[in-house]
Amino acid sequence: MEETELLAAAREAFETAYTPYSEYPVGAALEAVDGTVYTGCNVENANYSNSLHAEEVAVGAAISDGKDEFERLAVASAAADNVTPCGMCRQTLAEFCGDAFEILCGTPAEFERHTLGELLPETITRAHLDTAEGER
Repeated sequence: MEETELLAAAREAFETAYTPYSEYPVGAALEAVDGTVYTGCNVENANYSNSLHAEEVAVGAAISDGKDEFERLAVASAAADNVTPCGMCRQTLAEFCGDAFEILCGTPAEFERHTLGELLPETITRAHLDTAEGER
């Protein structure tokens, strides 16, 4: 899928966001290695910690469909402010993606390109857990 199409899918996804508290709709479009695209939007809750982020909704949809290898992600907000995934979503992506995983942020007309490794250096991975367990 073209970058601009993936960003357009992310922008379309935020149209269904449920954001009565922040009024900050975000959409995400996650492209699996086979080309399938999974979208997600943020879903807020009065108890903020129970809110879902667009990226994690997209990852959940992909995992539920049996996909766990991803090509890239596009993220967009209604504010068109080139929002990047938050730290929690970056860590969720790191569970399935390497440092070179591409993240596009913005609109089809104007966007920024990042890698997961740039946005989340020194990621906590399974290897860290295996090492820590071996040291016990």
